[in-house]
Amino acid sequence: MAKAIISPSVLASDLSNLTAECKRMIAEGADWLHMDVMDGHFVPNITMGAPILSCVKKGVPEIFMDCHMMVEDPIKWVPQVAEAGGKLYTFHFEAVADPLPVIKHIHAHGMLAGLAISPQTPSTAITQQAWDAADMILVMTVHPGKGGQKFMPECLEKVKELRERYGWEKDVEVDGGIGPGNICQCAKAGSNVIVAGTSVFTASNPSDVIGQLRKAVDDAIAERKK
Repeated sequence: MAKAIISPSVLASDLSNLTAECKRMIAEGADWLHMDVMDGHFVPNITMGAPILSCVKKGVPEIFMDCHMMVEDPIKWVPQVAEAGGKLYTFHFEAVADPLPVIKHIHAHGMLAGLAISPQTPSTAITQQAWDAADMILVMTVHPGKGGQKFMPECLEKVKELRERYGWEKDVEVDGGIGPGNICQCAKAGSNVIVAGTSVFTASNPSDVIGQLRKAVDDAIAERKK
């Protein structure tokens, strides 16, 4: 069964001290660091790219970079992100005609493959083939492209539907507006990989927040096992 994984989103960090911020989150108990890559085309914002990821990897060799690729041509950037040290390459269903060749290309470059769906995309878009091929499904709980948005609880119905249809062996990530106030909803719906930005990076005690997120997921998984 899937386990709890907490992946703080560096978009909410002090980006002028990105390496130090990543080290701080790892010390506070983070499992992964969520790296939002935006190209200004798929979403109306531009953030970091492979050169910055490479610098972070050099400064924090032990980091697991959970790369969320909000780009219009995801297959194009696979080699660069792999070379930069990305571990998980998650691209958007809405950006491709067929996700399977992209997933195959990601695996060929030694990375795990994630498939994301935005709020307007139904969970039924994730076919059995796509579920089997991907290593993780990301269900966005805000519209991609900007941090600090309000959590959309209706998106959790998609997490529930995916779990009911396909089970609990695969990772399902949620991303957008998540913190201690709504983590129980996310965990009970079936999310086990939790992306949290502002709620973690701005906390006076990030380890406490990470611990709350992890406990909620652990408790939900334990309840499922009964």
